[in-house]
Amino acid sequence: MSSSLSVYLLDVAATRALVGSHDHQLLEVVRNSFGDDLARDDDYFSDEIGQGAPTALEALRAVIDGGPFSENKDHAFQYGYAYDRLCSLTGSFLRNDCFTPHRGDWLSMVDQGLKALGITAVSVETFSYGDLPAPLPYAYTPGSGEWTPDQIAQALEQFEATKAAVDASGQAPPLEPEVIDAVMQCVGWMRLAAERPGFGVIGFRS
Repeated sequence: MSSSLSVYLLDVAATRALVGSHDHQLLEVVRNSFGDDLARDDDYFSDEIGQGAPTALEALRAVIDGGPFSENKDHAFQYGYAYDRLCSLTGSFLRNDCFTPHRGDWLSMVDQGLKALGITAVSVETFSYGDLPAPLPYAYTPGSGEWTPDQIAQALEQFEATKAAVDASGQAPPLEPEVIDAVMQCVGWMRLAAERPGFGVIGFRS
């Protein structure tokens, strides 16, 4: 079974602040503009909804209002996908063909490639964690994580230091071409974020 990443360029603090914002105008925009998407999601998760999980719109409302959330942990995925939807609405989708689809320990392999180039401030495996803003409940799927502006600035400094060392020595770390491509895609995400103050990356693994 394969997985995918959805990765967004956005203002991390402003996006996290949408949780519990009671921004019902935003909720109406989503309902009016993405009604067909909400309906498709409800159809896909119809069995779970039939067992008490919130609909896509109900989950969005709970995220924007900061609750209430279902006490059934098996329903937490809907709030993760609702937050993903808010990120897709307020952020810019980043090119992710090196990660979608992917199998097995690919994210770990890319992290090893990042570390081989001296980049330790960020990790693509972060996007597999359940790091949703409080008070959203933990959800294994979708996984979620973020790269803050400070982390990105540090990671780019690490990359430039390694690049300078490689240029000086002529010795590059031995990495598979596909790992290099994925690492450079990550560097591209970070460079785009660094161009905009306060911007970072939020990603979801599903």
